[in-house]
Amino acid sequence: MSLYFVGIDISKYKHDCCILSATDQKVVSKFAFKNDKSSFEQLNLILNSLSTPEDIRIGFESTAHYALNLELFLENAHHSFMEINPVFIKDFKKSRTLRRTKTDSIDCELIARWLMTVEYKPHSKGFYHAYSLKSLTRLRDRLVRQRSFYLVKLTNVLDHTFPEFKPFFQERFSKTALYLLETYGSAEKMARMNSASYEKLRSISRGKFSPQQFIRLKELAANTVGVNNSIFDVELGSLLSLYKSLVYEIETLEREINRLVEEVHPHYMSIPGIGPISAAIIYAEYGDISNFSNPNQMLAFAGIEPSVHESGTEAYNGRMVKHGSSRLRYVLINCCLPLIRFDVTFATYYAKKRAENKPHRVAITHVAKKLVRVIYALESQDIDFDTKKLR
Repeated sequence: MSLYFVGIDISKYKHDCCILSATDQKVVSKFAFKNDKSSFEQLNLILNSLSTPEDIRIGFESTAHYALNLELFLENAHHSFMEINPVFIKDFKKSRTLRRTKTDSIDCELIARWLMTVEYKPHSKGFYHAYSLKSLTRLRDRLVRQRSFYLVKLTNVLDHTFPEFKPFFQERFSKTALYLLETYGSAEKMARMNSASYEKLRSISRGKFSPQQFIRLKELAANTVGVNNSIFDVELGSLLSLYKSLVYEIETLEREINRLVEEVHPHYMSIPGIGPISAAIIYAEYGDISNFSNPNQMLAFAGIEPSVHESGTEAYNGRMVKHGSSRLRYVLINCCLPLIRFDVTFATYYAKKRAENKPHRVAITHVAKKLVRVIYALESQDIDFDTKKLR
């Protein structure tokens, strides 16, 4: 049976498809279809009329969430597919023509022809976890940024009403601090707290809030330089409600993220410094590690490979290319900070790079590269992390 290469240009309401035969590399069919079930079924009929799913290679660019319904349909129809970095198609187009013409019809054929030139690496079966984790972790990131925004706003209000409050709690909004703000709000009310108030605070803090701290807080409240203004009280109450709502939603998301990542339980969760949230982001961005032939491809995907410059007899490495997933790159580098504290091998490697007069940011990037190679080895060999086996 002949092989067929199918390039699909994804958009919101319709998709353009080009089918090429591997025998003569000519276009077998080119058509557009809507983003709905009946059109998907028509596509499936066309594909099945050509050959078996094993002889059909489908590819499309990674385009936000517009391809999700099609991906789920193709998986249920037992067709494989390959998600492609748009940068590859852009570079392929440049290598074929200098013209800047761009249409959906041209793009889908380019994708199909690009598929013919590379090793076909279909998306892993059951990509539900990767997509779900990507969606949930990205939503969590947005909510965390909003939570930080409201924390700044809360601090700004307290700077007007009770500037001594946050330093008293060492610049943290602990559970006890939030209870005080929600229950009493103003410095004037905190100054009038009684023994019953202390017993409640002691209970909430699990005995950590001492009588001396209680007395000191009342003194600060009674002698604050802050302004007692009802407008600020209303603003504080509103901000607290928004902040607490975000805290609740983030905790709900994290429980679901933890559940999903435990179901797949990648081996790199055994590496010190990689917790469930970091592991979830790594899994969401990389997907199935078997899609990568070597760790260098993973480095390129994360954008932490060096650029290479060659001219005549000279060749040298430049700065990181920073293509690929910036989110993945950020998490990998952040994971290295606890890693160099908890693992001797990684700490030694970091110290070696610093001894070579490399700045901290450059040295920690080298550690991130080593981390990616370790992740690749663990998943490829189906083993957990063991620092004794590291070189």
